[in-house]
Amino acid sequence: MTKLASLRDAVGELIPDGASVALGLQLEQMIPFAAGHEIIRQKKRGLTLIGPISDILFDQMIGAGCVEKLIAAWVGNVMMGSAYNFRRAVEQDGMKVFNMTNFTIALALQAGAMGVPFLPARTALGSDVTKGNHFFYQIFSPFEPKESLWAVRALNPDVTIVQVQRADTDGNAHCWGNFGVMIEGIRAARRAIVVAEEIVAPEVISSDPNRTVIPGFLVNAVVHCPYGAHPSPVQGCYSRDDAFFRQYHEQTKTPEDSNAWLERWVYGVADRAAYMNQLGACRVDELSVKQHAYAAQTDFGY
Repeated sequence: MTKLASLRDAVGELIPDGASVALGLQLEQMIPFAAGHEIIRQKKRGLTLIGPISDILFDQMIGAGCVEKLIAAWVGNVMMGSAYNFRRAVEQDGMKVFNMTNFTIALALQAGAMGVPFLPARTALGSDVTKGNHFFYQIFSPFEPKESLWAVRALNPDVTIVQVQRADTDGNAHCWGNFGVMIEGIRAARRAIVVAEEIVAPEVISSDPNRTVIPGFLVNAVVHCPYGAHPSPVQGCYSRDDAFFRQYHEQTKTPEDSNAWLERWVYGVADRAAYMNQLGACRVDELSVKQHAYAAQTDFGY
């Protein structure tokens, strides 16, 4: 049975109000902006967002009123610095933020994927990250009783959403480039949505099994959505749209500006195709990969 679904149906069926959602797990690339925009359009509320370097997608979802809590290592506009909706939500509205590091996000998701309540680590010792943070609990090594460690609490997102280069209709997905904590996030999640630049035949996936980093049995829905990560890059498909990040920074300094931006780029477009049409063919062509760098051929024969 095919798991292929529209982005509207996948978000509508798998992400209820109040869910914890892991996004942007591949750091600065392959951020699932199209999925985030669909969450905004469906006016989901009370979400807990989980991610390492979230970039401006978290900021957009906060500005749209979707978010109640954050579990993150960093929130902002990587290129420009501040993320204004995030700052307003924390400084003025008291939004709860559980401060993590990139590594402790990875540990928390890995613990969730392993089915254990925590993983021990030396990381963050002597740091303020752990203060008032229920994701950290001081323990002592059973082998070296005087050695102090942090137990990093497991994270099991209700839903993890990732963007990949290609997948088949069963959810088996190929991805290359920076994984970040994508694999841990998929394995730890209760449900998973894979958004793919291309849907391919099962034979394409099985031709390179070592690249199948997401097995279909972990996936609940597969969405075909070219340019679904714009303005972030997808290796081998399109580059990072630096101008878009600069423009977002300039156009969201006030709540009124942010609302106008959301009206133009999210509420005012029905889907990703309409979004890309608004972006313009010249801009799309400019972002397309100009210099290809293919991997060497692999022979799986005997």
